[in-house]
Amino acid sequence: MKARTGRLFGQWGVFFRGFLEHPKMVGSIIPSSRFTIEKMLAPVEWDDCKLFVEYGPGVGTFCQPVLDRLRRDGTLIVIDTNPLYIDYLRKTITDSRFHAVLGSAAEVEDIVARHGFEQADYVLSGLPFSTLPDGVAPAIAEATHRVLRPGGAFLVYQFTARARDYMAPHFKRIDDGFEWLNVLPCKLFWGWKSDAD
Repeated sequence: MKARTGRLFGQWGVFFRGFLEHPKMVGSIIPSSRFTIEKMLAPVEWDDCKLFVEYGPGVGTFCQPVLDRLRRDGTLIVIDTNPLYIDYLRKTITDSRFHAVLGSAAEVEDIVARHGFEQADYVLSGLPFSTLPDGVAPAIAEATHRVLRPGGAFLVYQFTARARDYMAPHFKRIDDGFEWLNVLPCKLFWGWKSDAD
């Protein structure tokens, strides 16, 4: 119990420190709730998922739930600009399917290619689109659409609807939802890439 408590506060401590150092790059002061995780991942067809990508994993709130669902020969790549989070994830997640990359989500195509893939099946993001530096959010949305396979989806959770504005030019179908049981309550979006895109 003591070890578990230590890990919990260690994780929260790392998350909080990352927020204090880079508040505009971290979407929340508290990791997402299990309700948000469940709802966000519900539409994913795991049997067909070979590559799952996450932007801004923080301390890995979504990582283990994704790995628990991911097929045995699947791959999870997480991308973050904060070395504090990347170092933490590399030390705490030992699954061979997991790869933590220090870099920008706007470079997702190069990162995916470096890991031997042409496209991703799903991309998850909790990045705060409304506070990212000028030009970064549109670049991420565009690169994400390009890297996704037809039938794949861009999964986004945010406190504001601003992310949808960046997704809309690239994704004709965007499903939306809401999760009250989160601090703060958040908006959920699933942008689907069609065969025609």
